[in-house]
Amino acid sequence: SLAPRFGRGAMTNGWNDIKNADLILVMGGNPAENHPCGFKWAIKARQEKGTKIICVDPRFNRTAAVSDIFLQIRPGSDIAFMGGLINYVLQNKKYNEEYVKHFTNAAYIIKDTYGFDPQTGLFSGYDPEKRKYDQSLWAYELDEKGMAKKDMTLEHPRCVFQLMKEFYSRYTPEVVEKLTGIPKDKFLEVAKLVAETSAPDKAMTHLYALGWTHHSTGTQLIGSMAILQLLLGNIGVPGGAINALRGHANVQGMTDLAGEGRFLPGYLRPPRADQQTLKDHIEASTPKAVDTSMNYWSNYGKFYVSLLKAWFGNAATPENEFAYHYLPKLEKVISMDEILDRMYRGKMEGFVSVGMNILASNPNVRKIAEGLAKLKWMVVVEV
Repeated sequence: SLAPRFGRGAMTNGWNDIKNADLILVMGGNPAENHPCGFKWAIKARQEKGTKIICVDPRFNRTAAVSDIFLQIRPGSDIAFMGGLINYVLQNKKYNEEYVKHFTNAAYIIKDTYGFDPQTGLFSGYDPEKRKYDQSLWAYELDEKGMAKKDMTLEHPRCVFQLMKEFYSRYTPEVVEKLTGIPKDKFLEVAKLVAETSAPDKAMTHLYALGWTHHSTGTQLIGSMAILQLLLGNIGVPGGAINALRGHANVQGMTDLAGEGRFLPGYLRPPRADQQTLKDHIEASTPKAVDTSMNYWSNYGKFYVSLLKAWFGNAATPENEFAYHYLPKLEKVISMDEILDRMYRGKMEGFVSVGMNILASNPNVRKIAEGLAKLKWMVVVEV
């Protein structure tokens, strides 16, 4: 959810930067209990600069106990609450206009083939048989140079800003109250505090964990928070962030350091079997440069060479493509679901488990147990 918007799926600021926030919104997590070492920075911010802490959760947890404001939300209605905050900011013109114009895609104009039906909840291009969208219908309008057309006044009816404003207009305070159970006056109190962080000298940080990432609408929830923080200008500034805390263990750190099969360190990709040379891999993995875009991943080749040099030292030279040939070339990167299925079908000899309880962390326990019984060996690394 974060990667498509900010380049990588990690918290946008570090833990200790939380002390710079003027407002801390906790929703989708319970950091006071589950991340106490990190949550000390939230307490430090309140002690040193009077930062307010807001907790939105279905139950009164330990984070709620130390918060300045606690909103008890109806389970599953988070998306309506977020929609209400976005609508409040848009309708009351509380967004950071210069930031929105120059650092987001709000001014970009969308093709006239885009559409949304509020009655069905479906966007244009939906194929009911394949249960998929034709997302090309939602693309930007391009000029003769192939660049996206923009309206820097944000007035064009099909610019991203106006389409977003129309989409979120349904989430009025009354609708938020009806769907979430949060009284209108309490919602507006929080919405006002959130909107105030669009000021140049203010910043809000958001903390979430598995309460959102495991939510049935988790992708949309995290995306809506990204929209809110970008509207307020709270990304890329001290104290302004979307901080994914992940689970009880340092899952985020494991992902950053390539503990997940889809990545090498730094969210670089493992080479595929059809990428036998470094040039092949970099060309396939580097997005094309687009005018007016920062294009963080245009530096992919530099990142990759730096990683190879760090790993192989003096053995990594321009003449041997920085020892790229040492890296295994994978036919495909398989998911945990496929790993468990291969284990169940007897296609796997051994399994190494580090910092996880595979029987407690995945669905279909009986299938997993039968798969574990078919292994020739298993190593468990645990406290």
